[in-house]
This record gives sequence, C-alpha cells and structure tokens, in this order.
Amino acid sequence: MAIQTLFGAVPTEPNLLDRLKTGIQKTRSGLVDRIEDVLAGKKEIDADLLEELEYTLITADLGVRTVEEILERVRRQVDRGTAGDAAQIRNLIREELLEVLRASETQVRAVSAAPAVVMVVGVNGAGKTTTIGKLAHRFLGEGRKVLLCAADTFRAAAIEQLEVWAQRAGVEMIRQKTGADPSAVVFDSLQAAKARGVDYVIVDTAGRLHTKENLMAELEKMRRTCQRVIPGSPHEVWLVLDATTGQNGLEQARRFTETAGVTGIVLTKLDGTAKGGVVVAIARELNLPIRFVGVGEKMDDLLPFEPEQFIASLFD
Repeated sequence: MAIQTLFGAVPTEPNLLDRLKTGIQKTRSGLVDRIEDVLAGKKEIDADLLEELEYTLITADLGVRTVEEILERVRRQVDRGTAGDAAQIRNLIREELLEVLRASETQVRAVSAAPAVVMVVGVNGAGKTTTIGKLAHRFLGEGRKVLLCAADTFRAAAIEQLEVWAQRAGVEMIRQKTGADPSAVVFDSLQAAKARGVDYVIVDTAGRLHTKENLMAELEKMRRTCQRVIPGSPHEVWLVLDATTGQNGLEQARRFTETAGVTGIVLTKLDGTAKGGVVVAIARELNLPIRFVGVGEKMDDLLPFEPEQFIASLFD
C-alpha cells in the first residue's frame, strides 16, 4: 500500500495499522464493543434489537442521517433473510461504514511543480499549530523542503508558538509582527519559497470562530493572494477539527467549507474521545475526505487516514 501526497505516492509505514489501533481504542470501546454487547447472545433480530443498535450508533457520533441509512439497509437484509445473526449484522455495519468513508475519498491534487501550498484553517483550540508542526515533520520525512508561513497575526503569541514548532520540526518560517496584514505574510512566504526551492509551504491562519464573517472574508483574501503569486494555489485547504467536539465540529466544517474552499479534514485528538464515529459523519454529511488523524502528542502521532485501515483498526 502507498500513501498519496501532493508529489506522488510514498510507501505506507509498516506499523501504521498498529499505531492507529492503539490511538482509537476509546472509539473502539464506544462503538464496536458496544455493538457487540447489543448483539451478544441474540438469536433473533427484532425491532427492539434494531432500536438498541440505533441508540448505540448515534451515541458514537456517527450522525443521525448516517445511522438511519445504515439501519434501513440492515432492516432490508433482515427482511430478505440475508442477515439473520449477530455476526452478519456486525459485518453489515462494518461494510456500510467503510462504504461511507470510501465515497468521500478523493486523491490529493498532484502538484507538477513546487512549491505546493497547503493552507491550514480552523477554530481556536482545535490543535491547528500543533498539526502544522507535525505536518512539517511528516513532509520532511518524505525528503521534502518545508517552509512555514505565520499568517496568524491576529492572536498574541500565535507567531511565537508556531516558531517553537518550526524549530522542533527543523524548518524555516516567514513571519511579521503581530497585527500585520496576513495576506502580506502569505505574499512574502510564497516569494521566499520560490526563491529558496521549497517543496511545501504550510500557511497558518488565525483560529477563527466560524461565525465571524469579517475574519472569514480575510481567509478569502489570503486565497486570492496565493493565486496571484502561485497560480492554482493553495493546492489544498485543510480544516483542523477537534474530534472531542463531536457533532459540533460538523457545523464548523460546513461554514469553513463554504468560505475557505476546504479540500480535506485533519481530525485531531482522536485518541482522547470515544466519539471517533464523527469521522463517518463528516464524510457522509460534507462529502470531504479525512486526510490525517491525530492520535497522540508526539511529533509522529499524525497519521495519514485511509478508510480501509481505519475500519480494520476498529473491527478486526
């Protein structure tokens, strides 16, 4: 197996599945173990059992619409007699979840000439700065040259925090003073990237409340600046969402998608919640691919997301 990047495929890390299994133990307990508890010892698939299943799936944050669709298919299979025992129901749910995740998958847009520009957006506290540091570390591990753009000039100490992560990852950073025009920092960073032969520019943006229309307009201005300096950029816009916020993250994602042209999701703190089913809700409701998931505090605890491996780490 290989992982798709903006510059082509790289080999999948050999222990990726094991690390994912460890990182999503709480979600496994909150979803798969509870499904198995509901099904345990049941010889008949009746209305009461299906109601229990529905409650279990909804409380795992899979999303009401997704749960309704899954259970409707389960009911059809039961009525036809093609799913009559617990193992078959479990496998049917597994297949349905995998199908939802696969349906939202899209290839990362290939970049023919460096630099590739990745804009990172999200609300305060979602883990955006940490994610950028981990992305830089990952891209360096692929043998790429990385430059960080400190375009969060709105929040005090944001630039300093990003600088800490730049030093930790061992990459350069372009910055201006707090209060500077973010689009000016983007312009400087992309010019520097072209001059220095950089492969990836990762643009940090102010952690915005999705209700702040003027700040969302600023994001759009930054996108236009990217396009002026490097036509076709930003090549990816990744929204960082905190998995522990569950369904609340969906509304954030909707607003950012409308304004910032989000192309993918980075879901952080997945190791800290039993409601990792929100991965499925995001894919179903927004038709957006999950690009990476955060499963810990270490620099290499940001893992590329692949539907098959995610579902296997839950069910197998």
